[in-house]
Amino acid sequence: MSLEPNFFNERDDQMWADLLSPGRRALLGGGAAALAAIGLARGAEAQTVPVAAAPAPVPAGRSPWGYDTYKEPTPRPKSVRPGEAVLPANPRAYTDIKSYHAHIYFDEDSHAKAALIRKWAAERFSVELGNWNLEPRGPHVTPSFYFGFTNDLLPVIVPWLQLNSLGLTILLHPNTEDPRADHLYYALWVNRAQPVNAYGMHGPAPGEPKVEQIYPNTRPTIRPEA
Repeated sequence: MSLEPNFFNERDDQMWADLLSPGRRALLGGGAAALAAIGLARGAEAQTVPVAAAPAPVPAGRSPWGYDTYKEPTPRPKSVRPGEAVLPANPRAYTDIKSYHAHIYFDEDSHAKAALIRKWAAERFSVELGNWNLEPRGPHVTPSFYFGFTNDLLPVIVPWLQLNSLGLTILLHPNTEDPRADHLYYALWVNRAQPVNAYGMHGPAPGEPKVEQIYPNTRPTIRPEA
């Protein structure tokens, strides 16, 4: 069957007539108007400039630090080991350690755990048990209690505290002639470390023992679990 030469022209004419019928023209026109409106709205939104907030009023008065603190030089911190300007020629002797302290830290949410550790330790070990520090005391920035013990107990008390810390932070430090370094640089920690404000600590005064002494004051009645 042969097609007349004008068949395709008639078909194309009908397609365009359908597309451009009044109903379709109205639909297309409405869509174009809507798109144009959206474009104008977005353009207006993009051109909107936010209003800057008014500056906060400057309080009356002067800073107690003055206005030249930015000119202060950066000071050199103290030596890692007080009194050592250079690296030591030889290691320190481990016999410089005469005893140890264990500081158990707690807060209002964990004081019951600290009380239990305190009770257990006093029942099992001959130690010098200090009183409760319910506020920061000395170089310790949180509530704590401590007990001191002699070197022979170290192999037992360290693993005992590791297994019975109940999640509390515990500072273990040796006692030498340098209490500042004992707290800052010779320390061991059970669980998390925390700041210790020992930078102002000094050695013993004239006439005092060179190393803090330990005087056990507990009466243990239970052998440590083994």
